[in-house]
Amino acid sequence: MALTREQMAQRVARELKDGYYVNLGIGIPTLVANYVPADMDVMLQSENGLLGMGEFPTEGQIDADMINAGKQTVTARRGASIFNSAESFAMIRGGHVDLTVLGAFEVDVQGNIASWMIPGKLVKGMGGAMDLVAGAENIIVTMTHASKDGESKLLPRCSLPLTGAGCIRKVLTDLAYLEIENGAFILKETAPGVSVEEIIEKTAGKLIVADDVKEMTF
Repeated sequence: MALTREQMAQRVARELKDGYYVNLGIGIPTLVANYVPADMDVMLQSENGLLGMGEFPTEGQIDADMINAGKQTVTARRGASIFNSAESFAMIRGGHVDLTVLGAFEVDVQGNIASWMIPGKLVKGMGGAMDLVAGAENIIVTMTHASKDGESKLLPRCSLPLTGAGCIRKVLTDLAYLEIENGAFILKETAPGVSVEEIIEKTAGKLIVADDVKEMTF
């Protein structure tokens, strides 16, 4: 079975480390905030000017002025800081974010990412993605392995306009966790019940199956 959005967020949360400053992109990445271990000190950053983002609010906690970059209402944890977006982007561009989690339309074997425009379709624009991929060394891309039409999103070369070049090393899809090395996707983990053969079939870019592929557990 393919991973749900919540399971993808849970798997990404396992990459967090104590003391990390983490930026969560729009979409599936925002759900990671709900799965930060209670005993771990992690500061979540939103590029619209919030450091110390907490879980999504309950109905009684909702504050319409407290939003993330995707305009979803969020909470602020104890010790949070609120500042203008210029300072927020200075933090990103200065390399002060330890981990960035982004969505994408396509990723290729060279570590290129396309995440901001589909020609002929209305999109919201670049957002902070270009700054994030340029300013961060540790990036995890979360996305579905294939499009609704069944076309692979893990490609020999991105077909859409690039957000960043040669910057992606880790990809978590609804079917697998992969790393990019030497012009190939390296299959490291499979989603529960998903076969290696299915992942091979749905990966258009060069794929190498690691010797110690594991099945994710939840």
